[in-house]
Amino acid sequence: MPTPLSKSGALSKSGPISRTFFSQRLRLHYVDWGNPDAPPLLLVHGGQDHCRNWDWVAEDLRRDYHVIAPDLRGHGDSAWAADGNYTMAGYIADLAQLIHQQRLAPVTIIAHSLGGNIALRYAGIYPEAVGKLVAIEGLGPSPRSQAKREAMTIDARMRDWIETRHALSARTPRRYASIEEAFARMQEQNKHLSPTQARHLTEQGVNQNEDGTYSWKFDNYVRGWPPYEMTYGEVEQLWSRIACPTLLIYGKESWASNPQDDGRAKHFRTARVVAFEGAGHWVHHDKLAGFLAEVRGFLAA
Repeated sequence: MPTPLSKSGALSKSGPISRTFFSQRLRLHYVDWGNPDAPPLLLVHGGQDHCRNWDWVAEDLRRDYHVIAPDLRGHGDSAWAADGNYTMAGYIADLAQLIHQQRLAPVTIIAHSLGGNIALRYAGIYPEAVGKLVAIEGLGPSPRSQAKREAMTIDARMRDWIETRHALSARTPRRYASIEEAFARMQEQNKHLSPTQARHLTEQGVNQNEDGTYSWKFDNYVRGWPPYEMTYGEVEQLWSRIACPTLLIYGKESWASNPQDDGRAKHFRTARVVAFEGAGHWVHHDKLAGFLAEVRGFLAA
């Protein structure tokens, strides 16, 4: 059995190796936690996040798996899209490229939020390429929110998108005078984090600007969403094509809609939904020990 992680969230000194790959002309980054002869395991982060937010999960699972964690385009140490467009199709193609290039299939995937949305759709497009899948709050907007958006006419959606783009073009990345100031912001955003967790996520999630200040590593344009993509029915069709065992994890204190309650779970062949008490959107941070126990049991079954 692996050695339990400390309650404070302390990590060992042996971290991952940074590597790069190219997809759709972009230079993208990922970290490799070693153990290449073990079964491959991909950890895919959420929006406005970065690959090192998985460090506690990776450190535990690296003993039994070859763990790889990519930075999505526009996030972390990956390149930003020159035109500021970040589509679900683009994200899925990047994931497909990494899996193809590194010959990871059939791969196990654990993914969070936006990463979960990407991984679930990928698994529906390439059901033979995924062995097991864990998605933490990764189904996207609730059926009610999605229906409201789809009810908008194309001219309204286009206007909203263009106006959002204009607003983002005028928005400069927030600058923090010090790591301590950014650290305080991290703690403010997630009260469940221990000080050790919050500091690690902050140190890995910022770049230092030329004037000495610090800014988060993601492109502000990732906040925008294209005016058209797959319909909700098409996404449901992809979910129904997923052939591997699937675990859908939710935090009971999260804003996200639980698919067991809102009916989305019925579109999956084998999905099981688990909700965690005392956890918000980042279940893998908020309830790390319980999350790891649940995931290890699922992967071993």
